[in-house]
Amino acid sequence: MQRYFITPEQFGDDRIVINGDDAHHLIRVMRMKAGDQIIVSDGQAREALAKIVDILPGSVEAEIVELRAMAQEAAWRVTIAQSLPKGDKMETVIQKGTEVGAAAFIPFQSERMIVQYDGKKEAKRLERWAKIAKEAAEQAHRSMIPEIAPVHNWRQLLEQIPAYDLTLFCYEKQGGTAGSGIKDAIAKFAGQAGGNPCPKVLLIVGPEGGFTEREAEEARARGAVMAGLGKRILRTETAALVGLTCLMYESGEMGGA
Repeated sequence: MQRYFITPEQFGDDRIVINGDDAHHLIRVMRMKAGDQIIVSDGQAREALAKIVDILPGSVEAEIVELRAMAQEAAWRVTIAQSLPKGDKMETVIQKGTEVGAAAFIPFQSERMIVQYDGKKEAKRLERWAKIAKEAAEQAHRSMIPEIAPVHNWRQLLEQIPAYDLTLFCYEKQGGTAGSGIKDAIAKFAGQAGGNPCPKVLLIVGPEGGFTEREAEEARARGAVMAGLGKRILRTETAALVGLTCLMYESGEMGGA
């Protein structure tokens, strides 16, 4: 069933209104009509099954059939901190990361990143990334749209580490050394987490050229745990998704917990 995110203001007591690009998509692309049902969410606290009752130029009105539990989110709130990669790889990380279950993204600058950061283009880029996250969240039937932070510099990222219950620093030099893999780090954390049902986890992923030893030491000094992703060297966009999937699996997101 088609899902749409709307603002809290569009979410009434018994009716909802969809407008703008979403209304165009619903009318022109999906060819929906009065009587069809959709799922709507305000991305914060309310989600409902709604039935279309009126289609107007540029907007669609629907009545709420039933409120639904917002149960599509992972127990562990994982933020992917991704050093800016070249080309459209950041879009891939955001799109696929949203599908897998990331709660937020922090793009950041690091020493060996290849792309030349242009602050003048940031607003347009953030708008593009937000649209990708919204569409991916709808496709994956998420209950919320992941937040995408403005681009951080390295110091700003380091300052974020204390706000998380666990920070994993994906470091290729850890490789497949016994006891130094991401599984080991997560297992140790899970054993110490106690009764925290919704821990906040920061997953830090480097650029195409990897992290410098200085960056690794600075992250370690702030409390980050060095974690290897296996014996093979992964592309930066692959590393982000592998790390996220490991967290989803080990937290019981995929069953067995």
